[in-house]
Amino acid sequence: MYIIFSLAAVPAELSIKGESSVENKPISEQYDGSQIQVLEGLEAVRKRPGMYIGSTGPQGLHHLVYEIVDNAIDEALAGFCTHIEVELLPDNVVRVRDNGRGIPVDIQPKLGIPAVTVVFTVLHAGGKFGGGGYKVSGGLHGVGASVVNALSTWLEVEVHRDGRCWKQRFEHGKATGDLTDVGPAAESGTSVTFAADPAIFETTLYDYDTLLTRLREQAFLNAGVRITFSDLRGAEPVSESMCYEGGIKSFVDYIHKRRGVEVLHDEIIYIAGEQNGQMAEVALQYNDTYNDLVLSFANNIHTPEGGTHEAGFKAALTRALNDYARKNAILKDNDKNLTGDDVREGLTAVISVKLTDAQFEGQTKAKLGNTEIRSLVDGIVYEKLSYFLEENPAVARTILDKGVGAARAREAARRARELTRRKSALETASLPGKLADCSERELERTEIYIVEGDSAGGSAKSGRDRRYQAILPLWGKLRYGKVIIMADADVDGSHIRTLLLTFFFRFMRPLIEEGHVYIAQPPLFKVAKGKKVYYAFSDEERDRYIAELTENGGKAEVQRYKGLGEMDPEQLWETTMDPATRTMIQVTMQDAVKADEVFTILMGDKVAPRREFIEQNAKYVSNLDV
Repeated sequence: MYIIFSLAAVPAELSIKGESSVENKPISEQYDGSQIQVLEGLEAVRKRPGMYIGSTGPQGLHHLVYEIVDNAIDEALAGFCTHIEVELLPDNVVRVRDNGRGIPVDIQPKLGIPAVTVVFTVLHAGGKFGGGGYKVSGGLHGVGASVVNALSTWLEVEVHRDGRCWKQRFEHGKATGDLTDVGPAAESGTSVTFAADPAIFETTLYDYDTLLTRLREQAFLNAGVRITFSDLRGAEPVSESMCYEGGIKSFVDYIHKRRGVEVLHDEIIYIAGEQNGQMAEVALQYNDTYNDLVLSFANNIHTPEGGTHEAGFKAALTRALNDYARKNAILKDNDKNLTGDDVREGLTAVISVKLTDAQFEGQTKAKLGNTEIRSLVDGIVYEKLSYFLEENPAVARTILDKGVGAARAREAARRARELTRRKSALETASLPGKLADCSERELERTEIYIVEGDSAGGSAKSGRDRRYQAILPLWGKLRYGKVIIMADADVDGSHIRTLLLTFFFRFMRPLIEEGHVYIAQPPLFKVAKGKKVYYAFSDEERDRYIAELTENGGKAEVQRYKGLGEMDPEQLWETTMDPATRTMIQVTMQDAVKADEVFTILMGDKVAPRREFIEQNAKYVSNLDV
């Protein structure tokens, strides 16, 4: 089942997971061993790319770049790389260069071929499985380089090592020739150039801002490492060089300046520690907003779904602030402890951990699973944050005043709800449908259990005392699998889309985290000549259809859709709503965070960041409605 919002615009920067029609193939009645297929080498990657990069939309396309960059970052973590260059070349070719040690070119003993060839053609092969090449790394699965190779039309690797330059070319994952010594080399390092396969990806057009955001993160996380990013596709090349000596402290400062918020204390709190070869560092600062932003990384890999390192930080933060508040009588004996949401209101924090054996959930590494890192982060943060609060009572008081204010607001809201909603299910239809209410009416004598889902709710309902105990399952089976925002392509629509995404992010975050929020993508153009009709979703696609239709002369009719109302119902169904043919945008947490950031800038009470945002982005405006 689906909920469909018909609203306004869809920005092109969001991550796309395409839906296409399913081809009905005849099924043989015979099922035997001959029908069991064995995929060898990189064939499995090309057959099921989503298993390795998440999707074949823009999100997966950009993941190719991340995999190669992460290999260069691993060289920086090992202390051998100081400069990484990323270039977007014409025809959406990508080149990543570093000044690290260079991938080994000698013969790998087990396979009898050069090690660099192994890295790009064999899954689960690399120098990060405990062979001593790396103490800490983000590329732990040994599939990154080979996956990029498998999903590229062509790939070329150039290795500078031991005073020589070595080159090898691959096409569709297979070497076209041997590794070749092409001459002397002055410096060491590795250069990888590749072109994503358009037969696999929905689009091969890289978004500059998406890549810039990721590369800037890496520059913040690796203090002193310079990352240069250049876009050479247009008539006017764009380039940015990033190097931050302040590390994650600079990251927090950048976030606050970018959002245009007022900080509550000048000093960014920095915490770092090491135990048994595992390292953790945290930078945090409070601002005057009501939302928190916690970014976590493991071995420089962004973990948008959090994990054990983030859980350890949140637990330590809550405990340290509550203990200080009790010790200094900010919280009285009869006051309840501050909750995690209370102490994180207005918080911006960056968590970075380094592990020798990081355990991620899946190849995309969205969540960290190492249990030992939770206790490490918890212990370090609690100890050093407690010390900081004792040494800086004014800052501590400022932070706790905000937390106490959040708790009071939460309690006031609860009481207001109680006053307006404290009726039995027999008296009102406004209570949640899954609530099993109690019969008692006195507020002091009643209680409600909020349980995780329907299964636990069923047991709780059977075991409760119906006189004074109510049960509310928080989550069960979703009634609708997709929440779809359908939008026009105008400025007003873009604003509405930002408002909606901000709403979902702030008040219904699990819907985004679990991948239930989508944005429909209607076409921008209708291109027709005679009975032939094409729908185009970009200027490039429009131009391609025009050229095709006018190849033998004549003129093609082009209609630009400014809004959904310009399309008749049949066209809207065919292009945008039919599950067999439509393309939808699945909203990720990164998209939601970005929407919240834009909302804060454009709708907040700070004039300077809003003016700066408008001045920086005015030049990109097109199709302006006047």
